[in-house]
Amino acid sequence: MRIAVINETSAADKNGAIIAALEGLGHEVLNCGMHAKGELPELQYIHTGYMTALLLNRGTVDFAIGGCGTGQGFLNSVMQYPGVFCGLLREPLDGWLFTQINGGNCISLALNQGFGWAGEQNLRFMFERLFSVESGCGFPAERKVPQQASRQLLADISRLTHCPFDEIRLRLPEEVVRTVEEYPRLPRQPE
Repeated sequence: MRIAVINETSAADKNGAIIAALEGLGHEVLNCGMHAKGELPELQYIHTGYMTALLLNRGTVDFAIGGCGTGQGFLNSVMQYPGVFCGLLREPLDGWLFTQINGGNCISLALNQGFGWAGEQNLRFMFERLFSVESGCGFPAERKVPQQASRQLLADISRLTHCPFDEIRLRLPEEVVRTVEEYPRLPRQPE
């Protein structure tokens, strides 16, 4: 699986912890966002939400990991776009259930609020649980069929209630589009 890690300014200093927690899990990781506080250009959660949607909608990545201080800003930003199904994770059980029940392609992490002692280890445990089960398989077993139907219905609703991504890109403020699409770590589309 190709995974994008997309940090914004308030959580840029947690980038190394996220990358370290993903090591050895067998995924290709693209470290696309900010790596440290003070880097320019500075990405806000508005930018990282758009970057995430751009990479997922282009098919550049299969999954995205983002967040912000509380996780709420990134979650709200990224959920404005079609084809993005994001969950807010705070502990390993959240990841294990999110994968099975919601089958999402993006997670938001609270990278300042509650990120204390052993925060790095909690990330590692979350990622281990997140990627340990089949996406969208349903849980518990007796809820498999209705949960899979709900997940498909949610994907259908997303397609119906959003305009195509290329159209959205043309309508966005130029500052958001330019900041993201000129960002040096944004993976480029093959020519």
